[in-house]
Amino acid sequence: MTGRSTIARLRAVAIVAGLAAAVGVLVVLQVRPLLGGAPAPVRPWPVLPPASARIDIGVTTLPLARNSWRRWQPQDLETVNVWEHLIRKHASVVMWYSDWTTGAPSLLQLDAVADRGSVPEITWEPWRSTTAVAAQPRFRLRNIIDGRFDPYIRSWARRLAAYARPVRLRFAHEMNGNWYPWSEHANGNGRGEFVLAWRHVHRIFDAAGATNVRWIWGPAAINITRTQYPGDAYVDIVSLTTFNGGTQLRYARWRSLAAQLARPLEQLHDIAPRKPIELSEVGCAEQGGNKAAWIAGMFPMLRRHPEITSVIWYDIVKGSDWRLASSKQAAEAFAAGVADPRYR
Repeated sequence: MTGRSTIARLRAVAIVAGLAAAVGVLVVLQVRPLLGGAPAPVRPWPVLPPASARIDIGVTTLPLARNSWRRWQPQDLETVNVWEHLIRKHASVVMWYSDWTTGAPSLLQLDAVADRGSVPEITWEPWRSTTAVAAQPRFRLRNIIDGRFDPYIRSWARRLAAYARPVRLRFAHEMNGNWYPWSEHANGNGRGEFVLAWRHVHRIFDAAGATNVRWIWGPAAINITRTQYPGDAYVDIVSLTTFNGGTQLRYARWRSLAAQLARPLEQLHDIAPRKPIELSEVGCAEQGGNKAAWIAGMFPMLRRHPEITSVIWYDIVKGSDWRLASSKQAAEAFAAGVADPRYR
């Protein structure tokens, strides 16, 4: 009996010691960021939306926006995970940028996004983004139309066709401005060339069998003209870029999203009445008004416009702090809005 009692006591001590060690590990993991160590990874938000959800919620973060000069790695999706926990909702779309000096899209990137339960969206920009000027003669629309980029375009088409899963391609966005080389108002381009270039690229994808690609035509939320629309047969989704710059940006003033989009939405309805609409880049500054109130006002506006089926938040500091984490109030306003089961 004495021997058995001793063994039982030793087992009890071992169990207590093991529990203490486990608690100690958890404490270390929680305080490590405070001590300067690397934080434990944040898992993607675990709650997926119901099948009845109608509006995709998506995001682009800094590592994804820098992809043209530093290809993001799967671990960079940690920034998306953190954003999801901030809003307490899964991001059903993850968007990044790629210019025409970058090679064919990475299957590692595409799979990493799909494996977390999100749809990849690539903003595909025909220029050298590190130069960041509209005058880039190499990337004139005429060069695309004449086939000088066909091998490169074909490499993209074949890679995305091989990927086989759904992917969104936002090609040559904000074409109605004058700040990109593919604008008809810059870089020596001529009237009507944007549509010709778009259709040329689209046909190469068709020939490669890339039927899994959904094409996004994305003007800026300024004057939008029918002459730059490639046609319903070449476009799956139409989209807008819109930012509330407040007092921080010289070209903007504080306006609600409803006021910003009133005229652009009318123009999209006139040009492509049967196409769903994505807000591909949305952001609000902190200075010049109440960011939390602006975000809160966004959701009643979206309810009035069921044709808007995707909203991609531009969670980046660039010219202004567009991030939801710029204030606790802003993040909570967004989280409260997307708590509605309509959002996925």
